[in-house]
Amino acid sequence: MAGYAPMDLRLDGKVALVTGASKGIGLAIARGLAASGASVMISSRKPDALEAAVETIEPSGGAQVAWFAANAGDETAPAAAVGATVDRFGAVDILVNNAAANPYFGPTLGISASQMDKIHQVNQRAVVLWTAAAWNAGMSERGGVVINISSVGGMATDIGAIGYYNATKAAIIHLTRQLANELAPRVRVNAIAPGIVKTDFARALWEPDEAGTARRVPLKRIGLPDDISGAAVFLASNAASWVTGHTLVVDGGLLVAP
Repeated sequence: MAGYAPMDLRLDGKVALVTGASKGIGLAIARGLAASGASVMISSRKPDALEAAVETIEPSGGAQVAWFAANAGDETAPAAAVGATVDRFGAVDILVNNAAANPYFGPTLGISASQMDKIHQVNQRAVVLWTAAAWNAGMSERGGVVINISSVGGMATDIGAIGYYNATKAAIIHLTRQLANELAPRVRVNAIAPGIVKTDFARALWEPDEAGTARRVPLKRIGLPDDISGAAVFLASNAASWVTGHTLVVDGGLLVAP
């Protein structure tokens, strides 16, 4: 058919920085980006976990992988991690804001001020600060891609377990649209909203009744980190070159379930 071109998901020559990437969704995204040819800097708080994670990433096309320890919620972390990435690989072309925190599980009005501050700093404030660091380090001139990891929890209420966490995930959806508008046309900004994914971070949501949770999902299984990785590779690639300000739901159909 005239005008048809095969979908190209290769990222050769690109450099990605992924936060919260020592395990779970962040590590799966880092693996996917590296397998598609991007050099990847992974970041999280613990050096030993990062060192072990790097050993599980298999880059292709001459890409390289490195790690930088940082607490995503610290105000000084974005500039330090972005600077280390530029020093090592020469640029940041793809930023994945994946790091998240949730020190509280229970009714929303039971949360403490310090717990709210922790969630806000890592989940919401960090999206702005890390994106600003990448923008100021060259994305404003070179162009690039920002991918924010939200959640289907940001699109609905729950039974009173992670309400404030979900509020920050809803904020990420709005920030994604806002930043997409402000940073266009050089930088595309999109989000992914995972459903229930089988990670240690989300263990309290699926472990008590894994089979029952899977039955609630139209596709009849809990998500895996690789399900989110594929979406991230697409959004980072030229195949999504006309996509910005969008939140891609990857939830096995959970939001459409009765």
